[in-house]
Amino acid sequence: MLSNSKFYELSKALVAISCIFIMRSVLGQGLSESTCPDDNHMNFHLCALEASVEFDPPRTAWGMPNLQGIWSRRARAHESLHAHPQTRDDNEAPSIVVSPIDGLVPIQPWAEAKRRYNRPAYVHQNAICRLSGVPVTMYMTGLYQFIQNENYLLVQSEEAHAYRIIPTDNRAHIGRDIKLWNGDSVGRWEGNTLVVNTQSQNARAWLDQRGRFYTDEAVVEERFTLIDSDTIHWSATLEDPEVYTEPFTIALAYRRQPTMELWEEACYESNDIASQTYRNVGYQIYPGITGDEARRMRAAWELENRELEWKP
Repeated sequence: MLSNSKFYELSKALVAISCIFIMRSVLGQGLSESTCPDDNHMNFHLCALEASVEFDPPRTAWGMPNLQGIWSRRARAHESLHAHPQTRDDNEAPSIVVSPIDGLVPIQPWAEAKRRYNRPAYVHQNAICRLSGVPVTMYMTGLYQFIQNENYLLVQSEEAHAYRIIPTDNRAHIGRDIKLWNGDSVGRWEGNTLVVNTQSQNARAWLDQRGRFYTDEAVVEERFTLIDSDTIHWSATLEDPEVYTEPFTIALAYRRQPTMELWEEACYESNDIASQTYRNVGYQIYPGITGDEARRMRAAWELENRELEWKP
């Protein structure tokens, strides 16, 4: 069994490695100034909505906006979607939630209670090299490579070399009975914006390290829009009425990194050694949650609270 001190040292090493990848995306790469400053996600989002109307993006040979290249995400949301102070694992960062306008995820009371249970009870999926799910995979790592053809967008993430192959022909989804780590994503073009709808996730990942979660019935809609030659405005709206009181939207900037390339990362799904290490110090592997399980949990939570509030 690994001692707590050795576990702490292992954790520090993992954090240090993560910081290397983060710093690669943060250090200056000689980019031109963005049309919209990206230090505040709400301000960037509002500015980008206007800028995209005026900008005529570079196009592929088949006439679609050209999203290809190496991009870095301009956000520190893997610790928390909300604004958060500096921690051992992350720097201070603003909220990436742009709707509701208060910057807070509109979580139901029973789900907030479960979120608080999740964090100390389960290990985060990335610590054992599992896939991050959608939309998380789009803000968990520093660098991405986008490759297009007439019918697909390939999103290659540096983290764990995870990838998404997204058809852009608005085909039908595969069906709700099939559950995948990153779900089933289908794209379509709306003018100069690529809209990607994702369903059928197995819901075994969190939205951040604070334990915010979703069910396997969640639907995510992402929007990719060039607002200048070196900046993509990315947003994602998550709808999961069993967990959240209303759909909410997150947004951030992707900045082009023309002098960089993706590095190899040696990571494999459900790393047995890492999984056992975390189990040895009391963590469990998050099992995910279905819509039916969420409904039962909510009903039980509401019943318990009615009993606590009842006065004979």
